[in-house]
Order: sequence, then structure tokens, then C-alpha cells
Amino acid sequence: MAEETGRPDETGETGKASETGRVTPLAVLGKTFGYPSFRPHQAEVIDAVLGGQDVLAVMPTSAGKSICYQVPALVLGGLTVVVSPLISLMTDQVGALRQLGVAAACLNSSLTPAERDSVLHDAAAGYLRLLYVAPERLDEPGFLDLVRAQGLSLLAVDEAHCISQWGNDFRPSYQHIRDFIDALPQRPPVVALTATATRQVRDDIEGSLGLRDPFRVVASFDRPNLSFAVERPSGRAGKDRALLAFVRERTDKSGIVYCSSRRAVEDVCDMLCQHGMTATRYHAGLAPAEREANQDDFLYDRKTVMVATNAFGMGIDKSNVNYVIHYNLPLSLENYYQEAGRAGRDGTKAECLLLYTPGDVHTAEFLLSKTERDDLSPEQMEELRAHDAERLRQMVFYATTTDCLRAFILRYFGEEAPAFCGNCSNCLAEFEETDERTNALKIVSCVARVRQRCRETGAFADAVGVGTIVDILRGSRAQRMFDRGWDTLSTYGIMADVPVPKIRSLIDELVFRGILARSSDKYPVVMLGGGAKGFLTSDEPFTVKVAKGKPREKRSAWGAARPRRSGGTTATTTAAEPFEPTPDDEALFAELRALRTKLAREQEVPPYFIFSNATLEALCRQRPTTPEALLEVPGVGAKKAERYGEAFLEKIVEHAAG
Repeated sequence: MAEETGRPDETGETGKASETGRVTPLAVLGKTFGYPSFRPHQAEVIDAVLGGQDVLAVMPTSAGKSICYQVPALVLGGLTVVVSPLISLMTDQVGALRQLGVAAACLNSSLTPAERDSVLHDAAAGYLRLLYVAPERLDEPGFLDLVRAQGLSLLAVDEAHCISQWGNDFRPSYQHIRDFIDALPQRPPVVALTATATRQVRDDIEGSLGLRDPFRVVASFDRPNLSFAVERPSGRAGKDRALLAFVRERTDKSGIVYCSSRRAVEDVCDMLCQHGMTATRYHAGLAPAEREANQDDFLYDRKTVMVATNAFGMGIDKSNVNYVIHYNLPLSLENYYQEAGRAGRDGTKAECLLLYTPGDVHTAEFLLSKTERDDLSPEQMEELRAHDAERLRQMVFYATTTDCLRAFILRYFGEEAPAFCGNCSNCLAEFEETDERTNALKIVSCVARVRQRCRETGAFADAVGVGTIVDILRGSRAQRMFDRGWDTLSTYGIMADVPVPKIRSLIDELVFRGILARSSDKYPVVMLGGGAKGFLTSDEPFTVKVAKGKPREKRSAWGAARPRRSGGTTATTTAAEPFEPTPDDEALFAELRALRTKLAREQEVPPYFIFSNATLEALCRQRPTTPEALLEVPGVGAKKAERYGEAFLEKIVEHAAG
């Protein structure tokens, strides 16, 4: 069968031919992928590729980067090679393409010798249109001989930021891609694609790949369908309560919970399971067989929650992830936005929640301090550490800001953004400003007196951690307070009536403003910062914003909370008014989703391979009852209509009949 051999009954020669005899990109998009028009930037990238030009495309997750090389591959014919970093990513994309009737295969270390030979044979015989390969396979003699003899119509480099040593997912093997290009007898157009890249990383991609006068696209980083939220629970117990409450409200939805360590993954997964959630886990410490089984449980919707380290995700193209929660602080906004962006890949509403506590900063600093790179000189390593420290600093700013979260992200990536989006926790919260100068002075004075006492006695380090500062200010009766003489300080107990979370929050704000500083050791200490002297000698107010409370939003089976309205217009950044489902729409959606699950289990493929959530929503809106009307639904191409159309049309008619 075509599904098994990689030889489907379509090989790219689909759609209506142009006057020159070549299939048009729009025809391929409609007949094969089921979409009537291109998304922003796709058409111009495709035109550049078909014109033989190199391309650097920086487009956010869900912007449709894969279409930018898959459509040209089918228009050009011949063989397109796609360099991809992870086996799971290749497998996912190849499986989805085969559902569309496209001849695709992958070449990586997971294949047996017989499977590898079969793929190479199909490529040499001209059966394949797209061949996904790991970068390590490029310099293998057999593969190089094949592409030299066969020729390449196009070379696509997916996740191109992996080539940059300043990127957040650097892979040294990516730096061998240029050698592969130079070894080809005839250089094909090269298209490099990534979702997140700063200007420095973009320049690195161009130089490392040797792109020739590339056509450059840096699309908006905005994901209007995503809502962003930061919560600041008190300690681990508070995090667990917040996480459990969030997941419980979404038991029928698919979500990812990211943790910073394997231990945290285990603990969080166990906690969710103990409370009846269908959760599984993924981290590098698990046996490969268990990782694969757990990943499949999540992809096939047998488990709704994946608790994982950042080892999970890049290779997952699961389109129906409804939320992403970060249980710990990511190391950078690049990491955060890439991981959060795995929600709502199909364009439906989705939620991104960060649970932040100050202790996360200490963990992150410790993780960065353990970074080692054999490929860098001591000077380069020092530069990288400084770069990483600044990226973490910006991540902390995001976690503690009271400004619009969406605007903060977009401005970080160099994009102008309005100050209010109406679809993040800060824009939806009500704040009041208070002058906390008196309390801030008490904290700074305490840090100064601790430092002075330490230097006078010489008995221990001249600074202590946040916990000790809080205990001194609150007048803790712990024995260590008396053993070290902290009870004799003038600041002992002067904030006994102030809650611990508020003191910790003010310390964070003082660090943020440079009045205090925090070390990056395994056990970080608090010190006076460069702005301490000016703060102590001035009388300016120390104004902070405090959330009065967040309005509870009405939730829908379709995804995230519906945005609040302000001034009579929708608060989202989308141009069109979003579809507001009726109870009957939601009932039909549930029936179509159940049908999708049934068909997926019969075929042993992930449900989103059948249709995405966005396509199910469109079916509910348009309610087609004929094969012709079905083909008008976005995401329903000819092959999928042939395979699944009858079943979905019957379900829609059955629902209408009541």
C-alpha cells in the first residue's frame, strides 16, 4: 500500500497546469492541502524558491513554514531534501504528507539497514518527492552518491536556528550542511526556515549556510490565537494547586507541562495522576522505549497531558495542543516562545501559562552555570555565559512585568506592538499602584546590616539568601537566628506583619531595578546592587503595581477563554471577528472529534493526521452535506475527502436530523 511503501498514488503532479505546463502553486495548495489561499508570506517565499533564489524565512509556529517548501517540491517535481534535527519531527511530517497522498520518506538512525536501502532505492527510482534527513546522514557516501546522481530540485533546512552557536538549540551537526551543499555538482535553491531568531542568529544562519543573496522574510512573531498568562503562586505547593486547578478545568483538552528537571517531571506527573488526570511523562532519563510509548500516548490522545523537560516538543507537530504550561522558568524568551508556541498550531484558541516563583531564577542560574561547550574557546565561552545571563534576565523581566505580556514578547524580538492586547493576564487584570518605599527601605537596610555584621564577625560569607533575609525581617524564632545573632540586628522583626509572598515580591522588584543584586551560585545570595546608594539617599516613591484580581472568563469547548471586549471592538489582534460557537456547534464539534478519534485508532495514526481542530471547527461552521461542499472546507484536500468525506458528511447529516 502507498501508506507503507512511501509510493502514494500522487507524486506531486497534481492540480491545474499553468500555460507553461507546470503545476501552479495555488492548484497544489488547494487540491493536495485543501486550502483556497496562502497565508501571509507563503506565496512570496514560494515564488522566490521557484525562481531559483535562496530564502531565509523567520515565521512563527503555525504560520505554515512547511508549506513554503512542500508546495515548491510538488511544483518542481524531482527530489527535495529536507534537513530536520529530530527523528520524531521527520516521522510526524512524513506521516502527515502520506495522509495527503504525497510521496515522502525519512532517512535517519532509527531505520533498519533494509528500511534504509528501501528509502534510497525509492529516491533513486524517482518515487519520492520529499526526503527528510538528519544532518548526520548528509555526508554518508551512499546518500551523497544518490543526490549527486539524482540531483536536487530544492534543499530545505528546517529549524535553521540550530546552526547558530548563539541559538537556543545549537546542534554542531548543522554546521556540516554547507559542506554538503558545496559537494553537489549543481547547487539547488536553499531555503532556511525557523520560528524564532534574533538578528544575530539570522546573520549566523545566512553565513553558516552560505546563502546567496537570499530573499528574506521576517514575519510578525505575533500569535493572535494564543493568550498569555503569568501566575505567581507561593512555593511549590502553591504551584501544584494552581497547575491542578488549571488542568482540571480542561480535562477534555490536550496540554503540555514543561518542567526544568527530570525530578520535577516525575513529581508533577505523579501529582496529576494521583488526582485523576490522564498524564504521562517525557525526559532524557527514561528508556527510549518508554519515551516513545509515552509520546505515542500523547500524540494519539490516549493521555491528555504530557509533563516533560524541554527534550520534548521540537519534533512534535501535534496541532491540537490546547495549552502549554511552564511549571518552571525557561532559560530565555526564545525557549519560552518556542515551547509556548506548540499550543494552537492549527490556529485555534490556546493558552500559555507561566507559573513563576523567585526560586526558579536560582535554578535557572545554576543550570546555566553548568553549561559546557567543547567547541568554544574560553573567551567564546565567557561571551556565551554573558549572553545566556542577559537572556535569563529578560525572561525574569517577562515573568515580573505588569505591562502587556504580548507586547513584551514582540518587542523582545524587535517588533513594535501596542501597549494593550486585551488577551493576556496583565491586560485582563486590574492593578492598583502603591508606594512601597517604606517597606523597600526596610529590606535594603536589612541586606546592608547583614553584610556589615558578616564582615565584622568574619564567621561566614558576607551575604545570605532571600530566605534568611525574609526570616530576619519577619522575626523568625528559628534557632539559627539566635546562633548567628540575627536577632540583635535593628531590622529583626520590623516586617513581622507583612506576608512572606509580599516581601519576596518586593525583593524581586528591588533586584529588577538594580537596587539589590542576586548571585548565580547554586545557593544564591542577596547583595546590595549598583542602585542601592542612590535609592537610600533619595526620597522618590517606590511605586509598584499590585493586581487587585483577575476577572474570570467564560470558557468554551473550542479552546481558550473568549477575549474581553473593550470599546466595542474585539480585544484580540485578529482582523476578523472570531466565530462564536453556539451550544449546537459545540455538540457537533464533540461528535466530529469522537469520529476523528475512531478513524485514527482504526488506522493507527494520530487524530490530528485526519483533520486538525481548525478543520473540525470549519466543518461545524459550514456544515457541508455534499462532496462538493466538503472540498470548500479549509484543510480538506482531494485525498482526505476521498478517504474520510463520507463518514464526516454522514455525521453532519445525522446531527442535523437530531
